[in-house]
Amino acid sequence: MRALLALALMAAPAWAQDPPPFDPAPVLACLEEDGQDCPGLAAAACMEGPGGSSTYGMSYCLGQELDFWDARLNEAYGRVGEQADAADAEQDRLGYQAPQQRPALRDMQRAWIALRDASCSYEASRWGGGTGAGPAYAECALSLTARQAMLLDGYLREGP
Repeated sequence: MRALLALALMAAPAWAQDPPPFDPAPVLACLEEDGQDCPGLAAAACMEGPGGSSTYGMSYCLGQELDFWDARLNEAYGRVGEQADAADAEQDRLGYQAPQQRPALRDMQRAWIALRDASCSYEASRWGGGTGAGPAYAECALSLTARQAMLLDGYLREGP
């Protein structure tokens, strides 16, 4: 992806039009097949559209897919939290002394956010302050957010 970003940045025309069209359909179709290689598909299709190869276009396309994954992550986190609450209540009812799931989930998510932010800041720093830093950060955040959303979706499928 880094090489693709570098090539697109070198050939990118100035942004003087509406943003390229974004459609999450490629990601949704991939997820229907239970694919793990879904992150970035919609952004890549968006970047193939008019203006999508500019720095602004790439940032826009990556940002749109990041928003898509972030919404999925937040929904899954809420639902996993509900499962954790139910499991914790059941443990309390039965008198089990097992670790509570809700605090563990919260701590895991907070640690993941710090990891994502630090990882993507490092990725952006590799661009030396150039125009590719923004798209590099966005691509990193998209990828890591998608993976976390899929992890939480997996917890939902497994149950508490």
